[in-house]
Amino acid sequence: MDEKAVFRPQSFAVIGAGPVGCIVAAFLAKGGYDVTLCDVIPDLIKPAVKPGIIIEGAENITQGVTRTSTDIDDLAKNPPDVIFITVKANANSLIASAIEGFQKDGMYVVSWQNGIDTELVFSDALGKKSVMRAVVNYGCGLLGPGHVNMPFHHPPHYIQELDKESHHAAIGIAKALTKCGLATEHTDQIISMVWRKSIMNASMNPVCAATGMTMAQAMNDPIVFQIVEALAKECIKIARANEIDVGWDYYPGAMGYMGNAGDHKPSMLMDIENNRRTEIDFINGKFVEYGKQAGIETPYNLTLQALVKGLESKK
Repeated sequence: MDEKAVFRPQSFAVIGAGPVGCIVAAFLAKGGYDVTLCDVIPDLIKPAVKPGIIIEGAENITQGVTRTSTDIDDLAKNPPDVIFITVKANANSLIASAIEGFQKDGMYVVSWQNGIDTELVFSDALGKKSVMRAVVNYGCGLLGPGHVNMPFHHPPHYIQELDKESHHAAIGIAKALTKCGLATEHTDQIISMVWRKSIMNASMNPVCAATGMTMAQAMNDPIVFQIVEALAKECIKIARANEIDVGWDYYPGAMGYMGNAGDHKPSMLMDIENNRRTEIDFINGKFVEYGKQAGIETPYNLTLQALVKGLESKK
């Protein structure tokens, strides 16, 4: 590769101080990078500089970031090389609009989120050349502001550019993440990876949100399990109808993975319990959308989307 084409980012912003964002921010700061952690909730970012973000479990570190901010517009003063988006996908349009105000050539935005097509919200506003999609392979939960439980970490993580011209930048970002302890590889299969993960999210998260059950409870209840199973089969059918390659043996592997999920509350259930909007539109809602596109009926996804939206409206 031409030396001029090598991308070596030095400054990062992480938008979203939930568990995923805290982990990314802490590891980048540990790697010696300049890191700004942004969140609209002041209490969430209060401990991030000092005493620092605490991560416990599969990884154990305490690390302070360079600075924090409650306003994305603050990033305009000194735009970072890379912005990681780790918030719930329902906030993407507002965030994309804010970033558009200080976008510059050579700055990249990475959607590090659950759901299908989250990156497209950013590429519509900022252009494909500036946007990337990543898939994260760790489990996490927020114990308190800046305090994260990380029950498992199964690297590598994956990243892919939306435009071939940004191939070098995606590789540079992957190298930076790997250097700081979040081993990341460049891939050309990110869409398949996103769908494989989203099928499991769509099968489990809304069921737990609607019933109040943990993952283990849902998988071990013979009646509720039927809904999880039906959702998984419906989602796989939709993926294949849209020519998304999830692999011929995906179903048994996914069911086995969910069966070992443990007594854990998925984020969608925690959102309902805390009167927050969920990511249902970017998970089950996307399967409904892609089902229509392929002429596939989606009764299970449509029902769970409606139930969760109904629970959201009870705030």
